[in-house]
Amino acid sequence: MKIKEIISVLEEMAPLAYAEDFDNVGLLVGDQETEATGVLVCHDALENIIEEAISKKCNLVVCFHPILFSGLKKITGKNYVERAVIKAIKNDIAIYAVHTALDNHQEGVNKIFCDALGLINTKVLIPKQHFIRKLVTYTIPENAEEVRNALFDAGAGMIGNYENCSFNSKGIGTYMGNEHSNPQVGERFEFVQGDEIKIEVTFEKHLENKILKALFKSHAYEEIAYEIYDLQNKHQNIGLGMIGELKNPMKEKEFLLFAKEKMQADGIRHSNFIGKEVKKIAVLGGAGSFAIKNAIQAGADVFLTADLKYHQFYEAENQLLLADIGHFESERYTKNYIVEYLRKKILNFAVILSEENSNPVKYL
Repeated sequence: MKIKEIISVLEEMAPLAYAEDFDNVGLLVGDQETEATGVLVCHDALENIIEEAISKKCNLVVCFHPILFSGLKKITGKNYVERAVIKAIKNDIAIYAVHTALDNHQEGVNKIFCDALGLINTKVLIPKQHFIRKLVTYTIPENAEEVRNALFDAGAGMIGNYENCSFNSKGIGTYMGNEHSNPQVGERFEFVQGDEIKIEVTFEKHLENKILKALFKSHAYEEIAYEIYDLQNKHQNIGLGMIGELKNPMKEKEFLLFAKEKMQADGIRHSNFIGKEVKKIAVLGGAGSFAIKNAIQAGADVFLTADLKYHQFYEAENQLLLADIGHFESERYTKNYIVEYLRKKILNFAVILSEENSNPVKYL
């Protein structure tokens, strides 16, 4: 099995198109054509992780955080990033990062966070915008079902919890072919007027090439008329953060102690207690201060995230309880999820969970 085949599985789990624009995801180091010897899954691809991969005969390291986030002008080994990259290159070890591609997935980081807390009725906190497009095309009635099914098979027509969604309307189409044409209906230089079906379907923007390939393959016409539009609709199943509910309400302090235990945190920094029972919980793995207003607008009683600064705790405004559980802690089970996913998809192949704890934050 080549590394690129494992990458295909990883991109089924966390499509790179889901990642934020600022992020650096995908294959960061290595050659995808190399035969894979084993996969080591970790949180951060540090130098000691590369050493672990060497000792366990794994030539692909799948990490959550990208070790290469911004550009390197020199690779001299003067810092932890450069040392990890040098060691990986010297030992022919590839590094692949998922980061916000998995953050934004409905079964990704924040769903894992919610599941660890036992939250129910979960939904995305900040649905992704500018991600949905619409295809409009026209064909003869006899060809409409074939075109629709081909588009559905390519991934079009997904709306929330529904699939195979389309809108179809009848109309009259006209055309006249020139001397180079080969019309499906009518003859060259003949003005043709006939029944047509207008088909409209939505799709996620990263599927556009696949959608168009299916359209061209299934369509009866020699020249295919189609239009593609960007939609303003938010994608309710893709986005950052998540909000859900506790099965049973808890007192604020009780909940924080519960979260501390479930996420194996050594401490939680929090804003003032409001003095009410909490039930609706918003979470965002990693640095989530930008989503405080979203959590308030969603009616959360608690917003559990990481990397909050001093003045940001004031933004709770006595409307909810803000709690900083720690960056690593909020994402701690992500690597376990990746391992379980790969083991289900790739049988009889070594997929190993790293034994190294890469959390750089320590507590007394």
